[in-house]
Amino acid sequence: MDLNPDTRIHDLLKSYPFLEEFLPTLSPRFGLLKSRAARATMGRVATLSMAAGIGGMDAPSLMRAVAAEIRRRTGEAPAVSDEARKETRPDQERLDALKAIILELHDGAEPEGLGRRFSELIADVDVGEIAQMEEQLIREGLLVSEVQRLCDLHVGVFRDSLDGGGEAEAPPGHPVHTYMSENEVITALAEELASLSAGGRSEGGGADLDRADVVLARLSGIDTHYARKENQLFPYLERHGITGPSRVMWGVHGEIRGMLKAARGAVEKGDAAAFLVEAPRLARAVGEMVYKENRILLPLALQTLSDEEWREIRRGEGAIGHPFAAPGNGWPEAIQEQTAPEPLSVGGEERLGLDTGHPTLEQVNLMLTHLPVDLSLVDENDTVVYYSEGRERIFPRSPGVIGRKVQNCHPEKSLHMVDAILEAFRKGTEEVAEFWITMNGRFLHIRYFALRDAAGTYRGCLEVTQDVTNIRALSGERRPLQREKRS
Repeated sequence: MDLNPDTRIHDLLKSYPFLEEFLPTLSPRFGLLKSRAARATMGRVATLSMAAGIGGMDAPSLMRAVAAEIRRRTGEAPAVSDEARKETRPDQERLDALKAIILELHDGAEPEGLGRRFSELIADVDVGEIAQMEEQLIREGLLVSEVQRLCDLHVGVFRDSLDGGGEAEAPPGHPVHTYMSENEVITALAEELASLSAGGRSEGGGADLDRADVVLARLSGIDTHYARKENQLFPYLERHGITGPSRVMWGVHGEIRGMLKAARGAVEKGDAAAFLVEAPRLARAVGEMVYKENRILLPLALQTLSDEEWREIRRGEGAIGHPFAAPGNGWPEAIQEQTAPEPLSVGGEERLGLDTGHPTLEQVNLMLTHLPVDLSLVDENDTVVYYSEGRERIFPRSPGVIGRKVQNCHPEKSLHMVDAILEAFRKGTEEVAEFWITMNGRFLHIRYFALRDAAGTYRGCLEVTQDVTNIRALSGERRPLQREKRS
């Protein structure tokens, strides 16, 4: 077969199985191809150009090395071209068949029969084409929640292959190792939750709600686990054009968070019957998400992201937290925590010419990080360019969000509101959008401000979030330097 930057790794290994052993001799990162899970997912999508970037090589060198090995082992002399193939659209008949399957599933058809049809449909189609079909479906107006059903079929079709392969592997300290370690804890908690609900049903509707309260409180750390995926891992995958996880998994995260809230609410009310309804659903959904992370998402991320990107992810994780398992030691040898930007001046004290003063860059940074509010700045192209790193953050943020489209920083159910606000700002029909909510017992005030230059041109949006719980509780008066005079 001829080799070019768009030649797929899946096709290469199918034609020349010996390359599975050869490629890791070029770069240790290619060792992931020995995992059946990786080959069943990212291996079907990855091209020689993508693989070269992952392995720290240039594409022409990789292609020449592969061609030489094929010639040495088989006597064939594959042609090597530096020009990528022109992108082709998926076959419209397959796209229409895929749409029909999704719509039938939506209308209540049995997944088993559709799974067989789906398997037949993709018999001669690789996952890259499936992904293109999904993107078309979304662009044509199909809800992401419906495409999410397709992803469940993906897992069902590939489950035998995924079960036969190993899970993602990474050394202690690597973000993937931390995710896997946390998933062990999450799995144990989900299994205990399932056991509690099963035991309750066998006892005629009773349940150990005290123990359930402990398990659910511990399991609530899953919110932070998901927040790290949403704010750290997903942005880096998006930079490589992999948007499925961030659009679909985030929706599942929201469903699981809702189930967890419902289960905890049942326990707080002492409603054993409601707990026995909610707990099995929650345990099953949590377990399925662990499976998708370990067998699909994390192997895909390992094959896609470079070591430097993983280092950046590792440096930013502390801003969100590790609820179940702290990062281990050993990878990489030294992780430098994020530090404040250096002043622009070198050997002097260069100052910024602002409208009403001339502070140094360091002073501006200190001012922003000491404000009692969370700030996020989005430019006129809807790209996040800054967030303030205050002492007590209200919503999780990490360096991975910088350069990300603001729409990708919100769950699917909130996108219509975000787009409506930004559109109103662009048109000039609104200048401020204001909300207030109660979260975890705290009263939060959230405001969005349109930013315009001297000519009135829209230049972006500033989000300001403040915990005003204590402010709302104030009464009477308190003069400067006075203490304990509140009434």
